[in-house]
Amino acid sequence: MPGIMVDSYGRKVTGLRIALTSRCNLRCLYCHHEGEVQPNGEISDEMVIGVAQAAAALGVRSLKLTGGEPLLRQGLAGLIAHMPPQMKISLTTNGIYLAEQAESLARAGLGRVNVSLDSLKPEVYRNITGGREGDLERVLQGLDAAAEAGLLPIKLNVVVLKQNEAEIPAIIDFCREKDFIAQLIQLLDLSGRGLAGDIDAIEARLAAQADHIHTREMHRRKKYFLDGAEVEIVRPMDNTEFCANCNRLRVTSDGKIKPCLLRSDNLVQIDSCDCGRIEELLREANARREPYFKDISVR
Repeated sequence: MPGIMVDSYGRKVTGLRIALTSRCNLRCLYCHHEGEVQPNGEISDEMVIGVAQAAAALGVRSLKLTGGEPLLRQGLAGLIAHMPPQMKISLTTNGIYLAEQAESLARAGLGRVNVSLDSLKPEVYRNITGGREGDLERVLQGLDAAAEAGLLPIKLNVVVLKQNEAEIPAIIDFCREKDFIAQLIQLLDLSGRGLAGDIDAIEARLAAQADHIHTREMHRRKKYFLDGAEVEIVRPMDNTEFCANCNRLRVTSDGKIKPCLLRSDNLVQIDSCDCGRIEELLREANARREPYFKDISVR
């Protein structure tokens, strides 16, 4: 692919995540704010379009829009409509405003959604997210609307916590029924608060029950197939394979290129909306990339 970026560890950059806003309507216990130290911004439309076009020119073909909560951003469908046509566009959302926007986002060119849903029990959901009564019902309505609009495949992002680990089988059953993919995510417990559930035990049960196990190329993720259900395990912590196969750059809501989710000492400030200049900055950010978790032999 012409112009594709490869870092000094041989990792190709094929994906980009852009945090469209730092605003969110929830206060999830585990939120890492896409690695932003002091989230306080909303990147301009012009900069988003410039970054996307520059990234596309450098071979990036996958663009994920995140937040904060990206559905809080005004004019989101119009922004998506201006993204490069060769890019596959996806969006990560808490889903509370998805029912109202799913159809217009699909018409604008959005391909699929990841929806954060850590519990199917209203009280547990509110405890984890800090949300309001009725939020869970709105998320479920949003999931149905997304499926109807063709934003497929739908992935449920489920952070495995002590509060919800007993509910994981029920969430998998729900995904089987709805034909969603369950994505069980190891907690990035950067605060050391002891919130993490036992993802090792959960994965051991999945391995024992699975009809088939597939290892994805990206991050060497294990995917388990159980009687029609599809369950993916995401392990970012202390995982040399996760980092060794990282293929993405991030852009923060205040316009900085972030080479690594877990570092904030190697950011590149975007100082222009000009595509040529942004290409230079993306290459600079790529030059600063290195695995956060890596073998001591390559440090």
